[in-house]
Amino acid sequence: MALEFAKLLDPLAEWVYRQAGENPLAASSILPFTQERGMTDSQAFELLRYGESKGLLDGRQSSMGDPFAQLTAHGVAEMEERLRRRSSPALRSAAARRALLTWLWHRKHDGTDFPVVDDILEADDSLFEGDRLTPTEVDRASAYLDSKALIKGVKVSSREGPVRAEITTEGMDCVEHYDSDISAYERRNSSGNTTINIGENTGNIAANSRDFTMNATTNQDGIDPAAVVMLARALRQAAPILELPEDDAMEFTQLATRMEAEAASGSPDQSRLLRWGSSVMAILNSPVVSGALGSVLAAYTGIVLPGLPAA
Repeated sequence: MALEFAKLLDPLAEWVYRQAGENPLAASSILPFTQERGMTDSQAFELLRYGESKGLLDGRQSSMGDPFAQLTAHGVAEMEERLRRRSSPALRSAAARRALLTWLWHRKHDGTDFPVVDDILEADDSLFEGDRLTPTEVDRASAYLDSKALIKGVKVSSREGPVRAEITTEGMDCVEHYDSDISAYERRNSSGNTTINIGENTGNIAANSRDFTMNATTNQDGIDPAAVVMLARALRQAAPILELPEDDAMEFTQLATRMEAEAASGSPDQSRLLRWGSSVMAILNSPVVSGALGSVLAAYTGIVLPGLPAA
């Protein structure tokens, strides 16, 4: 049930945000939201408590039989940030490429030969920040992946990319070893070793080994957005290697994506970066992570984001 709550929390928080209208801190009964999803009243209260535990919702206005929720200040900031990311053409484009490549990987493994690319629009894979990708965005993603030889397929004159496609061996490598991070896959070294590069000339983590070293220096006078972007990409690339439980892996990847988007926004909010970085550190320093890679990433996170607790 915890995983289901994790999937429902952002949609619920956005629903509460929209119900609040001009007063983002107004409270609303969440029963219409939960009943529409076939949940019992007891489960509605459990979902509300889960939202409180994550710092997004405040349920103090609830009555014995009616779970009322309002967003916390943190929740309002998260929803505003979610809507900003949703409206970013660059982030939507990147999300469409990753989603389509991952979706085709699954179709390959369930035995579907050359599925219709637009069928992804019927799957959760095509949701970006709770919003469905458009057919045009999927078509452009298909064309991009085809140009990189990560997929191959049947083309028609009316579309930019293949309308039926299959993931290639290279595409499978990108999904399985680089978490569908196409940029990271293209930066792989020619020897075939998997290397996570953190920052320019700051050191590296060899991900195909259990031995890790870090030799890194960053600007200690403040937060360097470029360093945060590189850190976030390394965190996302390392997520499957850390072998986190599914809930933690999802949260870890989302935090890394938020950090990258914020750092690349042009005017990053340092308090958000520090808050998300603190959550990353909490996961990296938790019992679910073992081995040198977690320690190296935690230490580097502390260097890139001065002011966080020491690893």
